[in-house]
Amino acid sequence: MEGFYQALTLIGIGLYWMLVAGVTIRVVIKRRSVSVSLAWLMIIYILPIIGVIFYFLFGELNLGKKRAERAQAMFIPYKTWFLKLLDCNAHLPEKTPTHITHIDDLCTNRMGIPALCGNTLSLQDTPQKILKSIIDDIELAQHFIRMEFYIWNEGGQANGVVSALIRASQRGVRCQILLDAAGSGKFFSSSWCQMMENAGVEVVQALKVKPIRMFLRRLDLRQHRKIIVIDDAVAYTGSMNLVDPEYFKQDAGVGMWVDVMVRITGPTVNVLSAIHCWDWEVETGERSFPTAPECHIEQDNLLHPIQVVPSGPGMPENLIHQVLNISISRALKSVTITTPYFVPSEELLQTLRTTAQRGVKVELIIPKNNDSIMVGWASKAFYAELLSAGVVIHEFTGGLLHTKSVVIDEQYCLIGTVNLDVRSLWLNFEVTLVVDDAEFTKQLYWLQQTYMEQSTVVDETRWRERSLLHRFLERVFYLFSPIL
Repeated sequence: MEGFYQALTLIGIGLYWMLVAGVTIRVVIKRRSVSVSLAWLMIIYILPIIGVIFYFLFGELNLGKKRAERAQAMFIPYKTWFLKLLDCNAHLPEKTPTHITHIDDLCTNRMGIPALCGNTLSLQDTPQKILKSIIDDIELAQHFIRMEFYIWNEGGQANGVVSALIRASQRGVRCQILLDAAGSGKFFSSSWCQMMENAGVEVVQALKVKPIRMFLRRLDLRQHRKIIVIDDAVAYTGSMNLVDPEYFKQDAGVGMWVDVMVRITGPTVNVLSAIHCWDWEVETGERSFPTAPECHIEQDNLLHPIQVVPSGPGMPENLIHQVLNISISRALKSVTITTPYFVPSEELLQTLRTTAQRGVKVELIIPKNNDSIMVGWASKAFYAELLSAGVVIHEFTGGLLHTKSVVIDEQYCLIGTVNLDVRSLWLNFEVTLVVDDAEFTKQLYWLQQTYMEQSTVVDETRWRERSLLHRFLERVFYLFSPIL
C-alpha cells in the first residue's frame, strides 16, 4: 500500500510539473511585453495550482469563440461603412488643423474611421447637469435610443433616466441598452431593470460568463464604453457611468466620484452610433448600421474636427495606446492628464518621462484615495521615476477623480472612457475622442485647473523620505502592475 501512495505522489508531481511546464511555455511563446510575461510566471510559481488557474482565467486575450467569430466577420463590413465617411464633406483633411492629422491618418488606415468636422460640443462637468441633459434628450427621442455603460446603478437621478426610457419605449421609441454583466450585475436583479424590460426596453448583458464556460473566455474583459445616441442626432460619451454619485459607493471611503460627459451633435454622432451597433452585434448577432451622417456641412461650420478612437478585442489592437503615445510625444509646451487609475505600460511611462525631460510641462492629476488598493499602491511605484524626470504629480483630494482626459499644448485634447492602465489600453472595450478645437480644449483645461486647486502636489524631496514599508508595498504591487 505504501508503494501505491508513493507511486500516486510521483504521478501527481509529474502531472503538476507537466502542467506548469506547459503553461510556462505558453506564457513565453505569446507575443507580449516581457514585463507581463514575467508577472504571470511569478504568479504561477508563487501560487501553485492557483496561479495556473488564474492564468487560464485572466492570462490571455480570449473573447470567446462565438464573439470572436462575429467580430472577425464584422470587421470588413464595418470598415467599409466607416470608409464611406471619406466622401463626406465633413472630412476635410486639407482644412483640418495639423494638430490631429497624424491621428486621423492612423485611425483611417487601421480602422477606416476619419476625423470629421461640423460638430458642436458641450462639456458637462456635474452629475446633476449630465443626468438632466440626458433625460431632456430622451424625452425628445422619436425613433431610437442606443446606450451602453459599464455600470448602471439605481438611485437618485439615475432612476429618472430609467423613467424617461420607459416613457420613450411606451411611445414607440426603440431602446437598446447594453450593460456590462459584471459592472452592472446588481442592476440586472433590480426592480428598475425589470420595469424597463416590462415596458419593452431591450436590456442586454455584455460579456456575460456562465460558470461552466469560465475557462473558455477571459473573465476580466469588460465592456467599459459609455455611449448614448439618440435618433443619430445627439450623442454623449465620457467618463461617467449611469449613476447618481450621491447614491453610488458611498461606503467606499473615497468620496463622491467626479466625472465629465461630452454632449455632441454633428457627423461624429453617427460614428459613435456605429460603435454601439458594433458592440450590439458582437453580443447579440443583430446587425443594424446607423444612418449616414449629414454631409452638407456649411463652410462657416467647419469647426470641431473630432477623431473617434475605439479599441477592444476584435478591433485593431493598441489603437488608443498608439494615439496616446503619438499625442504626448509630439507635445511642444504642455501635457495635462487626469486619470483615476494610473498603471502605465512601459512604453507610455517612457513617453511621459522623455516628454518631460525635453522641457515640456507634464502634469498628472490622480486621486489621492483610490477605490482599488492594489492600483493605488501600484500607481505610487511610478512616482519616483516621473518626479525625477520633472513630471508634476497632483493628488486630488476632492473625491474619486474619475475624469479621463489629456490636454496637449492647450490646443487639442483627448476625452473619453480610457484609464491610463494596462486594462484600459490593452483589454477592455473603450472609446475616446480626439478633439481639435481650441475653445472646447480651453474649457477642459480650465476644469483640470479646478482639479489642481483641490489637489496637493507630491514633493520629490519628501517622497524620497517615505518609509521602508511604503517602499516595500509599492514594489510588491508594482510586480503585478502589468496585469492589474
